Amino acid sequence: MDRTTRRRRRGWLGGVLALAMGAGLGLTGGAGTALAADVNNARNAGFESGLTAWTCSAGSGAAVSSPVRTGAAALRGTPSGQDNARCSQTVSVRPGSTYRLSAWVQGSYVYLGASGTGTTDVSTWTPGGSGWSQLSTAFTTGPGTTSVTVYTHGWYGQPAYHADDVSVFGPDGGGGGDPDPVVPPVPAGLAAGAVTSSSVALDWSASSGAASYHVYRDGTRVQSVTGTSATVTGLAASTSYRFQVSAANAAGESAKSAAVTATTSGGGDPGDPGGPSVPRHALTGYWQNFDNGATVQKLRDVSPQYDIIAVSFADSTATAGEIVFNLDPAVGYGSVDEFKGDIAAKKSAGKSVILSVGGERGNVVINSDASATAFADSAYALMRSYGFNGIDIDLEHGINATYLTKALRQLSQRAGSSLVLTMAPQTIDMQSTGTEYFRTALAVKDILTVVNMQYYNSGSMLGCDQKVHSQGTVDFITALACIQLEGGLDASQVGIGVPASPRAAGSGYVDPQIVRNALDCLTRGTHCGSFKPPRTYPALRGAMTWSTNWDATAGSTWSNAVGPHVHGLP
Repeated sequence: MDRTTRRRRRGWLGGVLALAMGAGLGLTGGAGTALAADVNNARNAGFESGLTAWTCSAGSGAAVSSPVRTGAAALRGTPSGQDNARCSQTVSVRPGSTYRLSAWVQGSYVYLGASGTGTTDVSTWTPGGSGWSQLSTAFTTGPGTTSVTVYTHGWYGQPAYHADDVSVFGPDGGGGGDPDPVVPPVPAGLAAGAVTSSSVALDWSASSGAASYHVYRDGTRVQSVTGTSATVTGLAASTSYRFQVSAANAAGESAKSAAVTATTSGGGDPGDPGGPSVPRHALTGYWQNFDNGATVQKLRDVSPQYDIIAVSFADSTATAGEIVFNLDPAVGYGSVDEFKGDIAAKKSAGKSVILSVGGERGNVVINSDASATAFADSAYALMRSYGFNGIDIDLEHGINATYLTKALRQLSQRAGSSLVLTMAPQTIDMQSTGTEYFRTALAVKDILTVVNMQYYNSGSMLGCDQKVHSQGTVDFITALACIQLEGGLDASQVGIGVPASPRAAGSGYVDPQIVRNALDCLTRGTHCGSFKPPRTYPALRGAMTWSTNWDATAGSTWSNAVGPHVHGLP
C-alpha cells in the first residue's frame, strides 16, 4: 500500500522537527532527547493482509481487491441498520507525543478519528466525491498514554465506503508497523489465455509485496494493473506477440518475467459489434458500472451462467437523444482498453455484452426525428468503439413510442441482423398493449431479442386473468407474463426479471425456487400456483436479474440456482 520510502519520510519529518523546535510539539522524550525518525505505527495499513489488526463492527468490514488506491487491497465498510461500519485498530504510541493520522477514502460521509488519546480525541470526515480523497488530522498523547484507537466509519443509510493507506506517523510506539517495502520478486507463471483477433488475455502468479504489475508487449510497456491478470487489446489479427510482466511497489520494479508468445486469431474489424447468437433460453444479468455496496466486479468476473450481460448504464449528453459511456474508476479497470478486452473475451466465450440505457436515475429523451437519429448514431458509435453487441432500453421516466421506434430501427439498419435488442420495462409499463413501452416492443418485434420486465418495486398488479396478484408469488410472475405472451410478443421475446438478493431492490425479491416454479409453469404447465396460463410457452426466453454484482455479493446463489434451470428449459 502507501508505504512511503525513507527519503519521503525524512522530508516530512524535517518539517515537523522544525515546527517542533519553534512551537514545542513534544517530539522529544521526557529528558529532552530527540527521538528517532517518525514511522507509521499502524499495522496492516493497506489491508494487504485482509483485516489483520483491524476490528469491524457487526461484520461490516471486508478487504476487497477493487477499488484500491495502491497495492492489491483496500477496506470496504458497509453500514447497515443502526451500524455505521466502524473499523478500528489499537496503535502503540509514546506518551506526550504528537502523531499525524491520515487515510485515503472513497464514498459519502466517511469518518476518520482517534480516541483514547489521553488529551483531546479527534475526528474528521468528508461528505464524499468522485475518486479517492485524503482525510488528515493530528493528536497529542497524554503523559501516561501508551496506546490509542484509530478508526474509520461510514454513516447510517449510506452506501459502502472504502479506505486505504492508513497512517499514524509519529515516534515509534514499539508496537510494530508496516516496514518499508523491498522490490518484489519477478512474477512467475505468466501464461496466455483467451485470444481474439484483436486481444490476448494474460494471467500470472502473485508476487510477494507487489503493489502493481506492468505488462510488456514486444519489450514495450502497454499496461499497468493491480491484479494478476490483464487483457492486451488493440492488436492486429493473425499476428504473433511476445509478452512479459514485472512486479512493482514503492521500492521499485522487478526484472521482467520469462516471455510467452501468443498469436491473435484471424478475423475482420475488431470493433465489429457482431457476436455469438443469443441461445434459445438465456440468462441476462445487469453489470454495475458503479459501486453502491454490492461486490465490485470486472466483466471477466461475471458468472459464466449469464448469456447476456447488460452494462449499466450509458449517460445522456446535452444533445437530445445522444448517449455516451463513461467507465467509472470505482470498478477497478486500469484503462478503457482493459475494459474493451474483457468485452472481447466474453464475446469469444459465447456471451453477448450490451449497453443499457436509462436506469432509475438515467434519462434519455427521444421525442423528435433529430433526437432519434442522435440516439441511433451515438449508440452505434459506442457499439463500434467498445464492441457492444447491442442496446438495452431501461428508460424509467417515460418514452415516446413513435420516436423510440424510429431510433431503434435506424440503429438496426446500421448494426445489421446481429443486433441484440433488449428491454426492461417496469410492471406498470406492460399492463396493456396501449402503453408506450408495449407499443414500442410490438413495433420493433421483428428486431427485438427479449423484454425482461421488472417483476419488483411495484406492489400488487393485475394479471391477464384480471385478478390482483401479490408481488413475490408464482402467480404474480406467471399472470403478468401472460399479458405479454397473449398480447402479441413471441414467447422467445419474454423473460422474467427479478432481484438477485433482498438488498438489490426495494421490494419484490423472491426465492430462486419461485423463479424456477414460474419458469416451469409457463413452459411446461407444472408447479403453477392458483393461476394456470391458458397454454404453455416452451420457447420462453428465460430470466434476468439485477444485478450480477448483487448476485456475487450473495455468493452467486441466484445464478447458480436459476441459470442451469433456464438452460434446461424445453
